[in-house]
Amino acid sequence: MMKFLSRFEPIAFAALRIVAGFLFSCHGAQKLFGAFGGHQVTVHAPLMLAAAIIEFGGGVLILLGLATRIAAFIASGEMAVAYFTTHAGRAIFPIQNGGELAVVYCFLFLFIACHGAGKFAVEKS
Repeated sequence: MMKFLSRFEPIAFAALRIVAGFLFSCHGAQKLFGAFGGHQVTVHAPLMLAAAIIEFGGGVLILLGLATRIAAFIASGEMAVAYFTTHAGRAIFPIQNGGELAVVYCFLFLFIACHGAGKFAVEKS
């Protein structure tokens, strides 16, 4: 059974990269444009503005598979910063402090940065 499923690894990874990039860009679109019921950040909150740009731009690059390793590495770092500046002080475990999505994105993007764009990408890994 595992041998059978391993044939689909390139397609499954591409789907993971595309979906994660799309969802991450939606978080950025919330902050940049007030889309999807989000609140638009202002230039008076420079860290939130930087986060919004990384999330939107990085998400689009990851989705497309363009400059994937660097975009995913920066996105991973941004999520680590978000976790420690926003969530970690509330409680020890991510499930308690509301930071589980930041942790999942952090490690997912770290994996993508190490793996590369894979199949169905603009760039060739």
